[in-house]
Amino acid sequence: MDKTLKNQDLEHHWDLSALFKDQEALDKHLKEWDKKVKTFEQKHAQSFAKLEPGAFKKVLEDYENLSEGISRAMVYVFLIFASDSKRSDLYSKYQLICADMAQHLLFVENEFCALEDTQQEAIISATPKYAYFLRLLLRQKPHMLSLPEEKVLLATSSVGVDAFSKLFDQVITSLKIPFENKMIGEEEILAELHNPNRKLRKKAQKALTKSLKKNSLVLTYVLNMVRKDLHIDTKLRHYDKPETFRHLGNQISQESVDSMLEIVNANYSLVHRYYKSKAKILGYKLKDYDRYAPINDKETPISYKEALDLVLKAYKDFSPKFYEIVKKGIDGGWVDSHPRPDKRGGAFSDSTVPSAHPYVLLNFTGNRRSAFTIAHEFGHMIHQELSKQVGYLNTNTPLTTSETASVFGEMLLFESLKKDLDKKELRGIYAGKLEDIFSTMFRQVVMTNFERRIHATEEELKVKDFDQIWQEENAKMFGKSVKLSKNYARWWSYIPHFIHSPFYCYSYSYGQLLVLALFGLYRQKSTPKDKQAFVETYTTFLSKGGSQSPEELVGMFGFDIGHQEFWQIGMGEVEKMLEEFERLL
Repeated sequence: MDKTLKNQDLEHHWDLSALFKDQEALDKHLKEWDKKVKTFEQKHAQSFAKLEPGAFKKVLEDYENLSEGISRAMVYVFLIFASDSKRSDLYSKYQLICADMAQHLLFVENEFCALEDTQQEAIISATPKYAYFLRLLLRQKPHMLSLPEEKVLLATSSVGVDAFSKLFDQVITSLKIPFENKMIGEEEILAELHNPNRKLRKKAQKALTKSLKKNSLVLTYVLNMVRKDLHIDTKLRHYDKPETFRHLGNQISQESVDSMLEIVNANYSLVHRYYKSKAKILGYKLKDYDRYAPINDKETPISYKEALDLVLKAYKDFSPKFYEIVKKGIDGGWVDSHPRPDKRGGAFSDSTVPSAHPYVLLNFTGNRRSAFTIAHEFGHMIHQELSKQVGYLNTNTPLTTSETASVFGEMLLFESLKKDLDKKELRGIYAGKLEDIFSTMFRQVVMTNFERRIHATEEELKVKDFDQIWQEENAKMFGKSVKLSKNYARWWSYIPHFIHSPFYCYSYSYGQLLVLALFGLYRQKSTPKDKQAFVETYTTFLSKGGSQSPEELVGMFGFDIGHQEFWQIGMGEVEKMLEEFERLL
């Protein structure tokens, strides 16, 4: 047994020293970086037209290094804020400092895009490491503003929509919801929806709704401000639609997104089939608070240590290299594991910067679902750690492929768990996995459909408008298999992606279908040699980070993400899993 995992009451906290030892070290770094970015700007601004293509490599290397240094500072204070939302003053202070420094680097992208086509191509040929990054810039060229305008937007970002995002986080993390003679947070009350006791699930649903309604004025206003900001940005940058910016960032076409959404929307019947079967097992008509009810009489609690052991085993069986990364993260202070007052809810893995390492935030709540969350976020961690080798400008993947490793990790854990379970336990595992897929794929499309509708008008929407649209879009997913209560209509108001990352949600669906297709391919490998070849290709795929297009990366496995047939492969895997579940009834 690993010494790290001996303690049943194990709990992990971040060690942020890989970024900075303390605030004094941060201040020293920023003082030095302020001089560097200003010197860089004075030396190179308005000089690109005269620069020889070969000399541009050093400019890009310096630009990458300076950008990484600013990002290192920003991510450090973000992680402090994520672990303690009362530190918003610290976050705001350094957000302004970093935004001011970043202004001195804005000219690089603007001036490169302003060059003649022949110069741009010569520079791209001379700097192969940055070729894909530079080509992505050229795709953004039609939507760039003038340098002074970009500087104004950057300088005011911290008091614009970013400020409303921070307010949203503070409201949600400060929720104190009365439940069973104690006050708990949003993450813990949502975990109660998985409680075997139906009365407690219903009570949790009512308690969360009541808390959200108390904050509806602020939460509605914040979402309206996000909508307004996106409409302004869409007009300023001449995007075709409010969602266009996200597709550009994801490096995919509108047609590809529409094709994927059409496939998912056309297969809601799979969701209906599953929940009708679940209703038969449980013996009553399902309501929204029953969606995640365990189908076994009692769900066995799972400790954090046990969850880590299961995840480690799943990754080790697939790839010793993946296991070593996860083990290093657990031992090295990369993980913050448990919920506490003022800590941000949910879970994430922040890639930080290549010269450091990823940091994973969890809110472990003692059930098997939390184990799958660990597998998910550790998948991100593996992906981010592997892709450090391509450098800061290339390391971040578009959302379309960024969920690949995380969802693949969940599938590895699922396959590992189901090997040693009896029929009753296996049925519960299948139910949990199908519900996770529905949440990751179908529900995210529901959210995208919701966003499309609320962003279709510039008029300010009232809380009842949001309620109605939310209820209507969710009703399509569940049909008659689940009755949505009036309380559920308000549950749009705690979803962070609507605030922090508009039109982010479809990328989960994109990634889920992609992973199901890849995992189906992996399961088809019948010999150890073939399986090892897949692992090697998959590891290379992750190691490329964002240095190649999604089409090129997925093409390594022989798939074409531009064809609707590709999405149908993934959907076929969902139906196979549903059929396997139905055979266990």
